[in-house]
Amino acid sequence: MTGGVEGYRSGFASFVGRPNAGKSTLTNALVGTKVVITSPKPQTTRTVVRGIVHRPDAQLILVDTPGLHRPRTLLGERLNDLVKTTWAEVDVVAVCFPANEKVGPGDRFIVNELAKVRRTTKIAVATKTDLATPEQIGRHLLDIAELGRETDTEWAEIVPVSAVSGEQVSLLEDLLVQMMPEGPQLYPDGDLTDAPEQVLAAELIREAALEGVRDELPHSIAVVVEEMGLREGRPADRPLLDIHANLYVERSSQKGIVIGHKGARLRSVGTAARKQIEALLGTPVYLDLHVKIAKDWQRDPRQLRKLGF
Repeated sequence: MTGGVEGYRSGFASFVGRPNAGKSTLTNALVGTKVVITSPKPQTTRTVVRGIVHRPDAQLILVDTPGLHRPRTLLGERLNDLVKTTWAEVDVVAVCFPANEKVGPGDRFIVNELAKVRRTTKIAVATKTDLATPEQIGRHLLDIAELGRETDTEWAEIVPVSAVSGEQVSLLEDLLVQMMPEGPQLYPDGDLTDAPEQVLAAELIREAALEGVRDELPHSIAVVVEEMGLREGRPADRPLLDIHANLYVERSSQKGIVIGHKGARLRSVGTAARKQIEALLGTPVYLDLHVKIAKDWQRDPRQLRKLGF
């Protein structure tokens, strides 16, 4: 049985950083399959989706927190509380600093907040090194070390990686594993994430819906999977998974954007999401999408609860 291995380690790591710092792409590179939605739009990751790295000697559970930001809405405040709770509970927090951008006020804000979490081990990861020159990367690593000194944050390691080219990803994995406590396997082999399938399906639908509407409605889309189940009466070798989901937007103008001319946009969202869900779950999917208006849901506690926040 695995997990009984002498010196077996298992624990939790969380990648943090300002929006688009490369956290989700890194999670996917380590886990080796797409479990976290990656969108070039900030604040698309909302649920704590864990990717699980299985090794003969260890199990590394990656917790993907939403980006921490100065909250402007009730939703923002809830997300920030969630982030801080997560930081205190994991074994290692890895702060991601994209190598193609200067260390800035957003990074400082996050590291200052993180400095308040005393017990957790902290490492710095210079991401996206494929987009920077060796000189830029060298300068970047010095800036990260300096930010650590200024905020009284002790970096256990500073590691440059590129999730896209795969550069140093396995080195980062080894370092994270070494920082995990010794202990038994926490999840069964074969699990890649513990987010229930409904949550993953909703995330993939949301990613598809955001694709192509770059600035018009960044995070005023919430997706709720109302029903999900195998269609009855199908032969065992030809299963079909029925998914009925609602996309909630805040205003009727946004509803028009999501649906598109004669429903064209919603159809393409449905097709893209269906392919991703089929790839993830390995089952043919029938996806039924409807767009609904939940007025100002980001500011309304009752609606936030209904939409799962």
